[in-house]
Amino acid sequence: MTAADEVEIAGTVAIVGFPNVGKSTLVNRLTVTRTAVVHELPGVTRDRKELLCDWAGTHFRLIDTGGVDRADTGPFGPQVAAQARQAVEEADLVLLVVDARAGVTPGDEELAEILRASRRPVLVVANKLDDPRRDAEALEFHRLGLGDPFPVSALHGHGTGDLLDEVVGRLPGRGERPVGEEAIKVALLGRPNVGKSSLLNALLGRERVIVSEVPGTTRDSIDTVLRRGETTFVLVDTAGLRRKRHQRQGVEYYSELRALEAAERADVALVLVDSSEGIVEQDVAVADVARKAQCATVVVLSKWDVSEVGIEDLRQELVRRLRQRPPLIAVSAHTGRGLERLLDLVESLFVRYAGRIPTAELNRALGELREARQPPGRRGRRLNLLYGTQVSSRPPRFRLFVNDRRLVTRDYGYWVENELRRRFELEGVPVSIDFVTSE
Repeated sequence: MTAADEVEIAGTVAIVGFPNVGKSTLVNRLTVTRTAVVHELPGVTRDRKELLCDWAGTHFRLIDTGGVDRADTGPFGPQVAAQARQAVEEADLVLLVVDARAGVTPGDEELAEILRASRRPVLVVANKLDDPRRDAEALEFHRLGLGDPFPVSALHGHGTGDLLDEVVGRLPGRGERPVGEEAIKVALLGRPNVGKSSLLNALLGRERVIVSEVPGTTRDSIDTVLRRGETTFVLVDTAGLRRKRHQRQGVEYYSELRALEAAERADVALVLVDSSEGIVEQDVAVADVARKAQCATVVVLSKWDVSEVGIEDLRQELVRRLRQRPPLIAVSAHTGRGLERLLDLVESLFVRYAGRIPTAELNRALGELREARQPPGRRGRRLNLLYGTQVSSRPPRFRLFVNDRRLVTRDYGYWVENELRRRFELEGVPVSIDFVTSE
């Protein structure tokens, strides 16, 4: 049993507030992480993001949301507000974060009115009181009619312990278990605007993240649990990965770091390619990110309902350009085509990614490789593949013993890797091989 299996979640807490009041900073403080993107630019957080928080042995789910501004006429304003409303509906307790330095604003009053109508328990968190001597300034927020405000400084941590004590005391303590290590972690990777959020919403069957035609909509990496039968998936939507470093500025730079971190903790990466455009150089760079992060990889041709590209042409291009030889599948988030097959493929790929090849089968394959191709030699001495074993999984790593590892050429090493991948159906799985001189 893993540590996660032993944990019970006491409830769900949603954090809402006007843009730029410090919600993400408070999330990072309460969870002791730097998971949420924090930037001085208002409106950085758009989707709602779920994290696990632990205080004095009590675990609860924390939902960070985008800043709600009903006067926002931009392309994302209504969708951000809808995401926040959904978070409130799912929550056992709501934290309304306000900027104590700015005092009560019309936006705070509007949100307080919405929260009173929701009939959810609410705590008002008066943030940005960095000097404890100014705590009395929080009293102004009694005007919102939501009870005693809590003066805190999310930046410096002042008052957050008292806030967490109150939060834990208000939660229902229902025993919901978080996902454990058996869950398949799936990262959705791709350049901007290839349909990652649309695919996630289609897989979930609901609007979990904001979908927009504006590139770069997703700025955080969003974890969402999907259960299908006996299998649990943790789907991670990420910000678009840009090819050139000079294109990454400000918040986009930090969002990309989150995407890279998501790849590093994933088991399987879905590399999305816009099938209406075909494979471009940036898609190859994204697939290389997945390879370096040691993820099993599936190339997903998105927007297949509007594509006229031949799938076999793309398959040949992938085999030529991608070392892991990832499987290829065409899907349409709009029509639902291929979504069940995609999840089936992720499951089967994960089994091979996390599985072990019996030593006897591996050595039988090595014997066949010795017969299939003459190994390299130097100065009258020829390489000899003696025997091998798999030393770890998730991803698979093999240790092959030879008479002299200095005789292993780059070309021969790649050939052995590709042959093992072909023989044991490891296409799309990162295979690591250590050649070791047998003593």
